[in-house]
Amino acid sequence: MKRGHKGTATVLFLIYAAVVLRITVFRSSFTLQHLCQNGKIILTLFEGYIDLIRRGDWFAFTYLSVGNIVWFVPFGMYLQYMGISGRLFQTALYGFLFSLLIESMQFMFGTGFSELDDLVLNTLGAWIGGAVVIGFRR
Repeated sequence: MKRGHKGTATVLFLIYAAVVLRITVFRSSFTLQHLCQNGKIILTLFEGYIDLIRRGDWFAFTYLSVGNIVWFVPFGMYLQYMGISGRLFQTALYGFLFSLLIESMQFMFGTGFSELDDLVLNTLGAWIGGAVVIGFRR
């Protein structure tokens, strides 16, 4: 891989990471005043998604489920493209850890719900991203 391509990929990745953190953690409700006071953890897998299906809110269901996957595809693609992770399992593990970081920060800063669903779907998205790069290399 050419050096310029690595640099471009890294700049794009940093922009991507900044956008993801802005959307998920550093929202307009972000403050340090109530650190670890407003966060909420939801450990029931896909409870919110099941409720959306029951209500027939297919737009919200699709937006949340597909969105959680799609937002992590570039993460997995970058790791594979740059050779940071050699195997898909490793790519998925890094995706899980990045998602865990985001979910932990959401809890600490009270800027979103820390959901088990997000960990699962984000990890899947990172895995898919890595698989796409591997598929293109073959």
